Amino acid sequence: MNAPVFDNSYAALPPRMFAQVAPAGSPEPELIALNRPLAADLGLDADWLEGPDGLAMLAGNRLPQGAASIAQAYAGHQFGHLSPQLGDGRALMIGEVVAPDGKRFDLQLKGAGRTPFSRQGDGKSWLGPVLREYLDSEFMAAMGVPTTRALAAVATGERVQRETGLPGGVMTRVAASHIRVGTFEYFGIRGDTEALRALTEHVIARHYPEAGSPLELLEHVIARQAGLIAQWMSLGFIHGVMNTDNMAISGETIDYGPAAFMDGYHPDTVFSSIDRHGRYAWAEQPHVAIWNLAQFASCLIPLMGEDQDLAVERATKAVHAFPEIYQSAWLRRFCAKIGLPPGEQAKALIDRLLDLMASEKADFTRVFAGLAGSGARDEFVAREAFDEWASDWQALKPDMALIARTNPVRIPRNHRIEEAIQAAVEGDFAPFHRLDAALHAPFDDRAEWSDLALPPTEAERVRRTFCGT
Repeated sequence: MNAPVFDNSYAALPPRMFAQVAPAGSPEPELIALNRPLAADLGLDADWLEGPDGLAMLAGNRLPQGAASIAQAYAGHQFGHLSPQLGDGRALMIGEVVAPDGKRFDLQLKGAGRTPFSRQGDGKSWLGPVLREYLDSEFMAAMGVPTTRALAAVATGERVQRETGLPGGVMTRVAASHIRVGTFEYFGIRGDTEALRALTEHVIARHYPEAGSPLELLEHVIARQAGLIAQWMSLGFIHGVMNTDNMAISGETIDYGPAAFMDGYHPDTVFSSIDRHGRYAWAEQPHVAIWNLAQFASCLIPLMGEDQDLAVERATKAVHAFPEIYQSAWLRRFCAKIGLPPGEQAKALIDRLLDLMASEKADFTRVFAGLAGSGARDEFVAREAFDEWASDWQALKPDMALIARTNPVRIPRNHRIEEAIQAAVEGDFAPFHRLDAALHAPFDDRAEWSDLALPPTEAERVRRTFCGT
């Protein structure tokens, strides 16, 4: 059995980009889940990870040789207001591994204890956010959405004080990198052009080797984010806290926190308890992405040549290209959901269907999945209106196979995640493992998992989700 072999490129950057700090450790660690398929993809020895040395690493008790335990520095616009210093307040990157396919990934312990960026926090995580992010991110990966991944979840054996004492947990998160828009902002607002240049060169080498300049980097990041947000929208996913420090330069979904998936559809749907004015509602996500990318562009302008007016013009043009790229990606995604090729007729049908769904708050996932059979009609009360829509839709001969392989039959429904968390708090991880298995097979309509596809009853409905900090 072999320990991970680390190859730490971020730790070789200027020291002001991070702080070296050791994890706090866990008094009585217990492995809840190990993602063995992901471990294999990363070239990691799953048997070692499940053994005593592996558990010691995953719990933050003892790191193997070659690890570089660092908390990254970054700033961020939170709900539009600049926080000049945020950083990893409850997470530590323990190192980077190079997978057999040559791709590089960060391993990060979330909930590993205090860092210089923790402010007044304890740097710990209770079990709920660990299990929620594990389930959400692994479902997204199963759906082909770029995302951070969950390698492991560990119960720490200690109580974490929030409103009350709760069982502690640590999640090992895997990411193409943890570099954010906020990472660039941290140095941009300080006028640290040297650090910005080093960071830009690092990002280009790691994520966008085809980019020959900071402007081309910006264009690539914009295109990747446009595609990502279109995927979110097509799944009814609401990130919940789209601050600039939660937008990954790699184009992955990161920092799930209060993230949730819609049950009943409405474009103004919000779950996050801290999003009191709907800034990050489902329909607002593409607009917020543009705003965040404009902050990223501002950081790159000093690197775009001596003619700063020209640099501003070019960066502005790049950001203004987002809507067209996004709309094209959105149309492809939603047309596939109704089994039609992209076009004006298909778009008109999508708009009509979404209007019908919004009027009744029809279940987002079940309507689209039901189009492959006859179940969609049952999600509506005003069935005559749906029948009229369906007649026009069927006249275009939709591809039922495309619908079936595009629309999941189940999602990480909020009430099911809450059930799994509550059971885990009592020491029962069976509901978590069952839900995890079902979410890894989102198109598999097995009878044994049929209850997991059902929307919540009124009594089960979860209306607010929380960051868990």
